[in-house]
Amino acid sequence: MTKGKSCPICGKPRSTEHTPFCSSRCRDRDLVKWLDNGYAIPGEPAKVPTGDDEEDL
Repeated sequence: MTKGKSCPICGKPRSTEHTPFCSSRCRDRDLVKWLDNGYAIPGEPAKVPTGDDEEDL
């Protein structure tokens, strides 16, 4: 286990095998959050091409 750092999901001490998480369960919970768009970078929404304008190409 890595001293001084904790799992970003549950706060338990990190495991060297699953760094930066403490277990495969927390690692998988983080992956699901990414796949469900649970994380986002702030900024303007992206323009979605409609196909009507030549600018979209």
